[in-house]
Amino acid sequence: TAPDMISFAGGMPGNELFPIETIDRIYHSLTLKEKQVALQYGPTTGLPSLLESLSEYLKGKGLPVEKNRLIITTGALQAIHILAKVFIDPGDPVLVESPSFIGALSTFRSCQAELISVPLKEDGMDTEQLRRQIESDRPLPKLLYYTPNFHNPAGIIYSKRVKQEMVELLKGKDIPVIEDDVYSDLYFHEEDLPEMELLKATDPEGVDVCYTGSFSKILGPGLRLGWMLVPEEIYKRCELVKQSIDACSPSLSQVIADKFLRNGDIHHYTAAMRIEYKKRGEAMIEALEATLPSHVTFEKPRGGFYTWLQLPEGCDATEVLKAAIDQGTVFVTGKTFDPHGVRNDFMRVSFCNTDAETIQRGIPLVAEAIKKVQGG
Repeated sequence: TAPDMISFAGGMPGNELFPIETIDRIYHSLTLKEKQVALQYGPTTGLPSLLESLSEYLKGKGLPVEKNRLIITTGALQAIHILAKVFIDPGDPVLVESPSFIGALSTFRSCQAELISVPLKEDGMDTEQLRRQIESDRPLPKLLYYTPNFHNPAGIIYSKRVKQEMVELLKGKDIPVIEDDVYSDLYFHEEDLPEMELLKATDPEGVDVCYTGSFSKILGPGLRLGWMLVPEEIYKRCELVKQSIDACSPSLSQVIADKFLRNGDIHHYTAAMRIEYKKRGEAMIEALEATLPSHVTFEKPRGGFYTWLQLPEGCDATEVLKAAIDQGTVFVTGKTFDPHGVRNDFMRVSFCNTDAETIQRGIPLVAEAIKKVQGG
């Protein structure tokens, strides 16, 4: 919390990157009626105008909007929470990646689920391990949760092959999939786009895919707006849960997001953010390659917010964190993202909230902390 601490911990955009002028322009362009709508309660599933503009945006991503129903949620995490409430009873098994997004893990724990972890490889979850978990003697899992692109924390992109194997294993098993997709717009290389095709976009037969997304990374997390695109029968149950949680998501945020989409501002903004985050990601790669000990490895980020460092087996990331704080920098330890809270020989370092110059100053401090703990 010290003001001069260099933070690689947060998974949030830099404050200096928000489209403040665009938001000001949008608000000042609103009519009296639009401002009244913005300050009033709205429908549980979202304002009709935003549902319409977001539907068009998602169609542009190749998603089967006409065959599904859309709900606006108070952040993507609420979408995950609603789906968990719909599918999970206490003690139910749930398939998750290892490592996995801490927000989703906390949600499933709050529903008293039994977390069944499937390890990640460089191109997605280990499908042989997934097959073993599905075919085990325990009751079938109630859902599978995964992050397809620029994974939090691992930073990876799921390959088409892995996604196809997942579908084959899940087909006809009545195990719905939560596809949590909040980083796909932040790709660094257009050649990755074919590999990044979403499961929801392929509309696989025999598998219910519940797609979740967010405005947090492509507009601003303070608006607290996300969404889910789900089959009709799941939609009806989710609407009831959403109504019981908060009645509706913030109308003011929805009005702003709707204009942001309709005016085409989202395309200009995400294009600019891809350039900036790529600059930061490349600064991170350059600094890591120049300063890390040779026994520490990482996947080079190709988008998103994160780099995932693997320490030598048995090295405790918490000890490295203590040494890093002494050096004036901070990151998140690996066990935070372990479904079982045990494995701690990984570190997540974020480049999203720190400019390139500060990254180049801060990463050598992280490297020094690793060397101090490793004794070399």
